[in-house]
Amino acid sequence: MKLPLPLFALFLAAFAFGTTEFVIAGILPDVAQGLGVSIPFAGYLVSGYALGIAVGGPLLTMATRRVSRRAILISLTIVFCLGQIACALAPDFAAMLLFRVVTAIAHGAYFGIAMVVAVGLVPQAFRGRAVSVILAGLTVSNIIGVPVGAAIGGLWGWRMTFWAMTFVGVLALVAISALIPPTKAERQQSGNIGREVRVLGRQQVWTSLIMMLALMIGQMVPFTYITPLLQEVTGLNALVIPWVLLLNGVGATLGVFIGGRLSDWKLMPSLIVLLAVQSATLAILYLVCPYPLLMTVTIFVWGALNFAIGTPIQARILMWTADAPSLASSLIPSGFNIGIAIAAVVGAALLEGGYGYRSLPVLGAVALALACLVAVLSAMREKRSGAVPPNAVLA
Repeated sequence: MKLPLPLFALFLAAFAFGTTEFVIAGILPDVAQGLGVSIPFAGYLVSGYALGIAVGGPLLTMATRRVSRRAILISLTIVFCLGQIACALAPDFAAMLLFRVVTAIAHGAYFGIAMVVAVGLVPQAFRGRAVSVILAGLTVSNIIGVPVGAAIGGLWGWRMTFWAMTFVGVLALVAISALIPPTKAERQQSGNIGREVRVLGRQQVWTSLIMMLALMIGQMVPFTYITPLLQEVTGLNALVIPWVLLLNGVGATLGVFIGGRLSDWKLMPSLIVLLAVQSATLAILYLVCPYPLLMTVTIFVWGALNFAIGTPIQARILMWTADAPSLASSLIPSGFNIGIAIAAVVGAALLEGGYGYRSLPVLGAVALALACLVAVLSAMREKRSGAVPPNAVLA
């Protein structure tokens, strides 16, 4: 089946939001210097953004349930553009943090709403592919957006990175305005909040959210500080680092497609194996930090596994909340970003406690091992209960 063109408008905005979230890791030392704070303290720009998504995103999604989704998507993209302009002009750290949080709230609401719109644009058999297009926006942001944004920051200053993001946001705004039609999925919703909340009590949902938190700790504790890690421990030149980030993004994109195939094949067995392998990969990352070539290869594998794991986790949540999708879909970016916020805070605490950048992958390895245990226990309980996923109910 040929996917509808409107999905690519949703993809472009997803790419813009994903880039502005993750590009900060590539320019963190320059931002810290420019705003007059330490690199660990500047890491709170990551956790602040993540908390904005985690808390503000679901609240905004639920508050706008009775508003046209097309209008919301356009409004959120406008907020994105204004947020990038504000970040480019930010006079100090406090202002920068505030502008990032406002952008993050729009980010969290965007992904929840975009996923519901995406599945409404295609037949039921192709919903996984529709969601994967939105997720691909995040992975492509790691391939193109993050390294290009980091390179722009290195050449012309970190503020220019945000001006470039404003341009991407304008392109996304034009695409959404032109291509997203009024659809069945945009009709006003009459479902009740209680039903939306009750589905979160299904063990398949809350255990998936736990796995999601652990995954993001494993990914973002090292990734938030990847630039100083590669500079100070691996010994890479600053001009080489964007290429390493590019390789990580290539791995991430491959991971999305691998994870999608594995989800359609054997979801839980695949997820358990992927979590175990990722725990081992993070342990290897710790061991090879001083060796540039081995470190680069491991970062590629690490990036692929991060997104290969993320796809089945999200597919599992959507599968088990198909009868009440609005709140659950908004909690997918929420769960990821609570993990990101925890990761940034814990990473900063480790660094300020004197543990050094090389210690960061160790915590991730432990988190992924615990996630693997949760996955095993959840799969065993699901098998014993004989439970089956609910039928989808579109708004």
